[in-house]
Amino acid sequence: MIQQVIDQWQKKADTARLCRLLDVSRSGVYAARRRRKAPRVCALTMPLQAAFQASGGNYGSRRLCAALKAQGLAVGRHRVRRLMKQQGLQARWKRKFVHTTDSRHGLPVAANLLDRQFNPGRPDQAWVADITYIRTDRGWLYLAAVLDLYSRKVVGWAMAPNMPAELVCTALQMAIVLRQPKPGLIVHTDRGSQYASQAHRDLLTRHKLVASMSRKGNCWDNAVMERFFLNLKMERVWQRRYANHSEAIADITHYIVGFYNTHRLHSTLGYQSPADYEKATT
Repeated sequence: MIQQVIDQWQKKADTARLCRLLDVSRSGVYAARRRRKAPRVCALTMPLQAAFQASGGNYGSRRLCAALKAQGLAVGRHRVRRLMKQQGLQARWKRKFVHTTDSRHGLPVAANLLDRQFNPGRPDQAWVADITYIRTDRGWLYLAAVLDLYSRKVVGWAMAPNMPAELVCTALQMAIVLRQPKPGLIVHTDRGSQYASQAHRDLLTRHKLVASMSRKGNCWDNAVMERFFLNLKMERVWQRRYANHSEAIADITHYIVGFYNTHRLHSTLGYQSPADYEKATT
């Protein structure tokens, strides 16, 4: 015990002599020692967490890397993956599937004019459309959407507790009003009865748009639309429990308008959002 006291006194005496020699205060020396012992905080920690939270907890390392680079932060994907692991940031996705298309009908079917040409050279040259389902505590809600292949932007949508031809017509009418497409635009869908209906065909004819349909039982012919629905469900719907249709409609609309079209980074677009891509290229 006595030896410990002597050692401590000796250290203080040495520190005092050093401070007099360098003309600095003892408190400044002790503060410098504490700073050296303090753990370093990575400068990317806060921006990484902010980008992850802004994505709704859905971005993986590729999109987080792109998001940080867009902020002017030089970082590689492997470092992002390491930081994500350290901070416990992991996107939680579940995958489910329910078939919504009924192609067992005697209505006219259009040829596959799109033929998987998913990258047109300008906006409003080719759209794709489809229907999907959303589970709520009050029963199914159906979403009809229209997407512009040029920018992957959702340009029209409609939701209802059932899926008559009127639902897909409402979504297409919204896209027409918002985008004012020129005659000849291709609207590609599956062979569902809603898209083959007289009402949908009349709407296309009235605006001089051209119908295109996937081959029977071939979901790859409309792969871009299928991918949007999968993103919607992984990134939003499967992480929620909707009490009713109104709650689901509000949340899905917010996803499309407030995130997907305006902020979500698409690898196909060079990790830009659809809105930013259109702004930069048109």
